[in-house]
Order: sequence, then C-alpha cells, then structure tokens
Amino acid sequence: MGVHQYFKSLNDLEMLTRLPGKFKFQQHNVAAHSFKVTKIAQYLGTVEEHHGQHVDWKTLYEKALNHDYPEIFTGDIKTPVKYSSIELNNLFSKVEETMTVSFIEKEFPEEYKEIYRNRFKEGKDSSLEGQILSVADKIDLLYESYGEIQKGNPEPLFFEIYEEALGTIKRFDHLVSVQDFLDNILVEMTEEHTIPESELKNITTEILDSE
Repeated sequence: MGVHQYFKSLNDLEMLTRLPGKFKFQQHNVAAHSFKVTKIAQYLGTVEEHHGQHVDWKTLYEKALNHDYPEIFTGDIKTPVKYSSIELNNLFSKVEETMTVSFIEKEFPEEYKEIYRNRFKEGKDSSLEGQILSVADKIDLLYESYGEIQKGNPEPLFFEIYEEALGTIKRFDHLVSVQDFLDNILVEMTEEHTIPESELKNITTEILDSE
C-alpha cells in the first residue's frame, strides 16, 4: 500500500462516467473532464492576466487538475441532483472530503500528506483562481450538454444542465474572462448552423437577459 495506490487510482478516473444512467451520444469520463477543465481554466486565466489581473498559475493548475479527484470515492453525481439543495450538496462534499482525507492518511508518506490535503480540498473559493475553476468546470459541463443537444438527444436533462451551467457562469460576469466567454465564445456556439435554433437560443437569451 502507498503512493502506488494513488497512481493506480488515476486509471480508475477513466472508468468514472459522467452523467451515469442517461443515454448519451458521446461518453465522457472524469479523467477527461479534469483535463478539459484545466485547459479551459488556462484560457480564462490568460484573459484575466492580459487585462491586468495577477494569476497564481501554480494554484490555478493544481485546483483545476485535482478538482474532481475525490469523485474516485463517490462517483459522479448528476448536476441537478447534487445542487438540488444546499444541504444535499454540503453532504456530498463532506463525504468526499472525509474519504479523501482518509485515503491520504493511509497511502501518502507523512512529509507529503499536508501538501495533498491542500491539493485535494475544495478549490472553488472566492480567490481569482477559485472563481476561474468554478467557471471552467461549468463551461465544460455546458459543452457536454451542448454536444448532446447538437446531436439531437431528446433527453430533457441536457437542457436542464445547459440552463444550470450557463446560469452559474453568468453569476461570475464580473470577471473579464467570463464577459469574453459570454460576448464571443457563447455567441459562436449558439450561431452554429447545426444547432436547433429555437429552444437552445431561447434558453440562452432568457438566462443572459435575466438580472
């Protein structure tokens, strides 16, 4: 037992399916999601830095790369379920935190335990890097749902996820990187000719126009 178990568990992240139990044209796993969130966070951080913000890149990369590792113990919980109430979300977070700390205490050398407790703790805080992580996580979720809608998946859940993700992103519109996303990238997304025009555009407009 030891760090070998940690390295071995990284393979298990590839087996954790995102949005389990629902028909999807394209399957996504937690390992790929972590990579995509890190790449999206890198772009958002670049925009922030270009506009004069100080970005702690080490912190940002560690937050983004490690943000879903605790799901190795719980699996992926569907977004509408996980965020249906503050109490339920806090409970999921507490379970993940407890199991992660237990794993670190059991498997990591003493001199690295505190480092990994910090790396695996909840990264979505009020710091610039924590806010970027929150947005990057929802952008990838937005694209996952967008891809299913684009392909004609009739499951209403994907419209719900799209709406929830975009609503969360909009709450961070004080960030210049989010304004860049809303004003440019999102416009490109909704203007693609392969997208069913009515419902998705209506949802997007309604969210962006809301206070």
